[in-house]
Amino acid sequence: MSKVKKKVKVIKIDIEKCNGCRACELICSAFHANPKYSSNNPARSRIRLIREPIRDVYLPVYAGEYAKAECTGRDKYVIDGKEYDECDFCRASCPSRDVFKEPDSGLPLKCDMCEDDPPQEKPLCVQWCINDALTYEEREEEVEEEVKMEDVEIGLESMVDKYGLQKVMDTVARMSKKG
Repeated sequence: MSKVKKKVKVIKIDIEKCNGCRACELICSAFHANPKYSSNNPARSRIRLIREPIRDVYLPVYAGEYAKAECTGRDKYVIDGKEYDECDFCRASCPSRDVFKEPDSGLPLKCDMCEDDPPQEKPLCVQWCINDALTYEEREEEVEEEVKMEDVEIGLESMVDKYGLQKVMDTVARMSKKG
């Protein structure tokens, strides 16, 4: 294992500033439409808004890593008298819920920070946030990096088992055209 410098990109969320306008969801879903900007389907958005409009509570949550299994945490949070399940705040796409899954294929979604062609200076959800509830931050961190080929093979086998070889091959071909 070696230590490498890695650029860490984060969207910081200030719930005190969020007014629930959902502009972040709108632009994200349009950006990820195929072809780009051709439609608006909030289910394609990599950012979702947890809403409690009566109490004026809005919390944007953006998609994180895929989780192979359900978590064991079932904590409850109380915000302004309203009880929320721990899953409401989770950024992962997992087998126990349909949040952050592509509506057509069921494949997990993850925020890509709008790093498509042309590259964005900062994610579009941050650019479109009229109240500055979302801010973008980049920093470098030193991390241990080790890529195990067994892990890659296990992941590919799992995807082929679940989605079929042709769908995986088509996805890899589409991704290779982007890079």
